[in-house]
Amino acid sequence: MAKEFDAYIGRAETRSDVVSEAALARFKASLNMEAHSAHVPDGFHWCLGLPDHVTAGLGPDGHPPLGDFMPALPFPRRMWASSDLHFLAPLEVDMAVTRRTVISAIEPKSGKSGDLIFVTLDHVTSADGVDLIQETQTIVYRDHPQAATLLPPVEAAPVLGDWDWHETLMPDTKLLFRYSALTFNTHRIHYDQAYARDSELYPDLVVHGPLTATLLLKLCADNLGPHALTRFTFSARAPLFVDQPVHLAGRENNGELELCAFGGDGRVAVEAVAALKSG
Repeated sequence: MAKEFDAYIGRAETRSDVVSEAALARFKASLNMEAHSAHVPDGFHWCLGLPDHVTAGLGPDGHPPLGDFMPALPFPRRMWASSDLHFLAPLEVDMAVTRRTVISAIEPKSGKSGDLIFVTLDHVTSADGVDLIQETQTIVYRDHPQAATLLPPVEAAPVLGDWDWHETLMPDTKLLFRYSALTFNTHRIHYDQAYARDSELYPDLVVHGPLTATLLLKLCADNLGPHALTRFTFSARAPLFVDQPVHLAGRENNGELELCAFGGDGRVAVEAVAALKSG
């Protein structure tokens, strides 16, 4: 199967955008951040250079159809599996940016849930020829599941006493809707409950992976100040669902940060590591 997608390796696209004050204000309002702070938070780059396919051309799941920039993969279900980010310089208000994306790998694999295809995308966000953020993103495609995912039981909060910082929040439909709007993400698992349950066999609306990653970045900024990180790598381990508690935690370990988002049943949903700026 891998050979048939070889022609897509190296395919690139570039999108332009502006870090507008209005978009930044909406981002901060959605995440309950300080409105008057001048800095552009880490994670805002996921709101820039977005795809703009016409509504009539979207697929049944709400995504742009495959076969244009991305290959026509045989599996309908997709998930943002991981990202490895390097923060080289901060974004600034009114900055004109470009994001260049290159397909760097397409790898079929087999797992416990069946056949999978991993697509690796290399993104570079830059301004005036200077790279600001480098990101390697992995998206996994899979077939529809044979059985429905059960809603995890909400149990006692995990013991977080050995973490330096922790907080609990409850992602609701308002937050999921706003993040979908901020990122122009029309994947229906995040806002269409009937579709999420009946078509993709989730028990309820799914919290966006990059939203959880952004909340972990916010946890770092709240405790270390803005732009304290040079690198941030996260991996999605299990889905989180609307109206269930999410426990965010972080700690420093030998000069590196360890971060985690736990579900309401204590399972690890997203884990991350981050590197601090020296000095």
